[in-house]
Amino acid sequence: MPYIKKDQRPAIDTLVQPLIDHLKSLPLEDQDGSLNYTVTKIIKKVYPQKYFHYNRALGVLTAITHELYRKVIGPYEDAKISENGDVE
Repeated sequence: MPYIKKDQRPAIDTLVQPLIDHLKSLPLEDQDGSLNYTVTKIIKKVYPQKYFHYNRALGVLTAITHELYRKVIGPYEDAKISENGDVE
């Protein structure tokens, strides 16, 4: 889970917001590649070059996909099912 103490969030949010603003300002066809570059660069700079740490990084990236689905995509799909009906 990506939950950190509330008092730790403002410092991260302050640093990340300009990056988010920049990525959103890019043409749509450049956003995915730029986001991938950004995440890859962060991972490479944060984790030391050892298999143990690369394995940790893969775990974090996997957790991110699960959390995104659980908190964002799943509720969106549920709302659309309620709005349009489920697949029959």
